Amino acid sequence: METTQIESSDTSNHHYNYAANLLINENKSAHETKAKLAEQGLSTEVAALIVENLEIEIQEAKYEKARKDMVYGALWFCGGIILTLADIGFIFWGAILFGGIQFFKGVINVNS
Repeated sequence: METTQIESSDTSNHHYNYAANLLINENKSAHETKAKLAEQGLSTEVAALIVENLEIEIQEAKYEKARKDMVYGALWFCGGIILTLADIGFIFWGAILFGGIQFFKGVINVNS
């Protein structure tokens, strides 16, 4: 019984990893990925479920990265402005520019 569960888990992980590789690294569409999974012997319903779950996970990961870009970009930008206004003899244009670019990169990625 335990061996069957381990084999089933390994097979399931193999299919998820294969589908993730197709979607992310090989830039295959969802339809192409479902077809490749079906070629490996999975039913179309199971293949569709795997691809749908992976698409949700990929979208969540992209959103989280974009949100972090916004937070860190804002911190760099504000830090650069504060240190420049503190009049310690330097203009922290690098931090201001880097922070602004990173922030707007995050904004664009959140909205896409």
